[in-house]
Amino acid sequence: MKPILLQGHERSITQIKYNREGDLLFTVAKDPIVNVWYSINGERLGTYNGHTGAVWCVDADWDTRHVLTGSADNSCRLWDCETGKQLALVKTNSAVRTCGFDFGGNIIMFSTDKQMGYQCFVSFFDLRDPSQIESDEPYMKIPCNESKITSAVWGPLGEFIIAGHENGELNQFSAKSGELLVNVKEHTKQINDIQTSRDMTMFITASKDNSAKLFDSTTLEHQKSFRTERPVNSAALSPIFDHVVLGGGQEAMDVTTTSTRIGKFEARFFHLGVEEEFGRIKGHFGPINSVAFHPDGKSYSSGGEDGYVRIHYFDPQYFEFEFEA
Repeated sequence: MKPILLQGHERSITQIKYNREGDLLFTVAKDPIVNVWYSINGERLGTYNGHTGAVWCVDADWDTRHVLTGSADNSCRLWDCETGKQLALVKTNSAVRTCGFDFGGNIIMFSTDKQMGYQCFVSFFDLRDPSQIESDEPYMKIPCNESKITSAVWGPLGEFIIAGHENGELNQFSAKSGELLVNVKEHTKQINDIQTSRDMTMFITASKDNSAKLFDSTTLEHQKSFRTERPVNSAALSPIFDHVVLGGGQEAMDVTTTSTRIGKFEARFFHLGVEEEFGRIKGHFGPINSVAFHPDGKSYSSGGEDGYVRIHYFDPQYFEFEFEA
């Protein structure tokens, strides 16, 4: 399994995301560049230029027509995927931390940070109504008073969003009314990443409390836990096997004080059913900030604090592997 190394960022990777077919991989980092790559060979297709600060999040809609990015330059931008043209710009009062298209690609949501005296909000825009973007008036805005949102995803069929907070809480907000539907607190520290399963019935959370947990999307019922001895920055579910990949490491500020050998920067594979680790993949020279499975389950990618994205294609042994419990 020789990885394909993607070198397109000067700063640490913040998020990587495949489109629905998996032929493209979008990467964003703490530099203003948004890159898109062919996942099959790691060739760079192009960039989306316009941001002036670190880009925290990226998403593509279901038919890969549009790309959405949120940045620390206090803006959320919509791009034409094919041409790289900027289609819309939504100005915010603080950094945009998470963003996403709903199932149909018509509605976008993004959350802003609590900073500089501004509150944390989740905003919803309907792209079918251009006046909302032009006037910077979302059709709905949900305030989050207690703890800021650090990660958020759409639930199945675009009926609600699932938000993970700095204090470890998970909240489910209705995308129609904005009301809080479910609230659970299974993590003790910040939730760094949330990713849904392929059919969106489940999602996995990655937390600073050294664990990743599997939940039911609709009820937010806690199902499984995966424990490590380091903060987990990102977790992804395999679309074809009962496998989970976790990426983590230590806090960015502690990186220089430890040697790379004890840094534990491997991607770790866990079996979903028995919650046991069955494999590790080395590679990054720093914590892994984002992991993603290819939609066909035959490869996965990871983006690290070292600014590199690595695409790993699995060996045949991986597909024949049987877990003996």
